[in-house]
Amino acid sequence: MMDKQMDRRSLLRGAIGTAGILGIESTFGSLRTDAAAVGPKDKIKVTKIESFVLKNSWVFVKISTDAGITGWGEMLKDDAKACAAGALEVGHYLIGQDPTRVTYHWQAIHRGAFYRGGPIKTAISSGIDQALWDITGKVFGVPVHRLLGGPTRDKVRVYGQVNDKTGVNAIKVGVRGTKRNPFKYNEGQMFVDEVVERFKALREKLGNGVDIGVEFHGMVQPPTAMRLIHALEPFNPWFYEEIAQALNMDVMAEMARKTHIPIATGERIFTKWGFKDILEKRAATILQPDVCYAGGITELKIIAGMAEAYYTPLAPHNPQGPCSLAASLQLAASIPNFLIQERGDNEHSDLLAKPLPPLVNGYRQLLTEPGLGITLDENKLMAQVGEPRPYRLAIDEDDGSVVDW
Repeated sequence: MMDKQMDRRSLLRGAIGTAGILGIESTFGSLRTDAAAVGPKDKIKVTKIESFVLKNSWVFVKISTDAGITGWGEMLKDDAKACAAGALEVGHYLIGQDPTRVTYHWQAIHRGAFYRGGPIKTAISSGIDQALWDITGKVFGVPVHRLLGGPTRDKVRVYGQVNDKTGVNAIKVGVRGTKRNPFKYNEGQMFVDEVVERFKALREKLGNGVDIGVEFHGMVQPPTAMRLIHALEPFNPWFYEEIAQALNMDVMAEMARKTHIPIATGERIFTKWGFKDILEKRAATILQPDVCYAGGITELKIIAGMAEAYYTPLAPHNPQGPCSLAASLQLAASIPNFLIQERGDNEHSDLLAKPLPPLVNGYRQLLTEPGLGITLDENKLMAQVGEPRPYRLAIDEDDGSVVDW
């Protein structure tokens, strides 16, 4: 059996190579060079795990196999070096394993750790999970959303920058006065008026045809947040995001009950266990899990199922790179309760070998290539590898105290 398997791989590799040399690529047009040498019934093993930290703090993980198929994923951008090192530690378990047992490996990595959850551990699981799904899709020759039950929609709505050419008509803006962010425990009325005037001017400029989310980013203390929440309501915010730190769900739930504007949260919450409290306490009615550190595609699919039972949609968080976006788009294509994709208008041309499907009328067409559906340009990526951004600290200039950012 082994000889037949190796013969099949060798023949396919040789055929592809000959096609390339002779310039007859169209003869094997349906074959991909990284997936053609193995089929769903063939055995495949992980041979190597690599991680790369970019100068902008994005962290990538690459998983290689004995069939020549590679998978890519992304992890948490904070604590970049810790995440990169942690992914390599998982290699002691994963190398030699069948990469297509994605859910099994998620459980093995999660349960194999005595201290579970949290940003770094879950980020490691998330990046590896994306890479394993990428490989599995390539083995079966289909995009990941096909493996998750098939598409639930034909295209994915995105938000980012309002643009007449692309049709994007949804954005998110931060709460800010004329000179600074609102980080004091109880801001004065003059500062509240500054924030309101800025948002009012934006609403008048864009009109009601543009959906505008308001990002509190967990930096606004509850007394100030409640004043801003009520003061901004007349100008129709689409949602309020992270009105309080996710460390205390009871406080967020209490605040959510005092406004008719939907509350969104999730970028600092991990796994199904973290989102369970949000749903049960109704602390938010829009969930924003991040595929790079909430548990990967495997876990976000479960979180979406939990949220559906509470009539709650997902708007995946995404401040990062092309794997993050592609994995989020694969999830968006496969769940019924999807709302919109953050930064879905980012083209990532500085890291991709092939462009993403075009944006039309504010929607991104589904990614249909096998795996995550993207092709990274490794030379471009390696050119950006370097020291991550330094640790960030926010200081109140008035008294020198440390504040949230």
